[in-house]
Amino acid sequence: MFDRTTPKNRQLAVILAFASMTIPVAGFHKFYLGQPVWGVVYLLLSWTPIPHIASAIEAVWYLTQDSTHFENNVNLSVASNLAPSGSTPAIATMAESIRELDKLRADGLISEYEFEQKRRQWLDRA
Repeated sequence: MFDRTTPKNRQLAVILAFASMTIPVAGFHKFYLGQPVWGVVYLLLSWTPIPHIASAIEAVWYLTQDSTHFENNVNLSVASNLAPSGSTPAIATMAESIRELDKLRADGLISEYEFEQKRRQWLDRA
């Protein structure tokens, strides 16, 4: 349904995340952003308030971050797919993204688990 190679639109991700907090099923924004495992988890937990609250938090997070940060977090896989293997700009972008992620962890905005999960995800794409 959603192509993992096309760049993701931040506004659409925000709309889907806000929709996930109001409709009975949640997680469509996760599928759109190329995170199908999390999408399934959200769908399975849709009968609880947990994914709806998480969707609201993520919608605000997507809305408040600048476009560069969103591009680095979400569209990094697209950039690495388009760049040749071993490309310096793709590696520099990934390194900068991991530094920003580490800064969020140091500030207490994300957990150690979330940091490690996202870091591994980026390194696996390289």
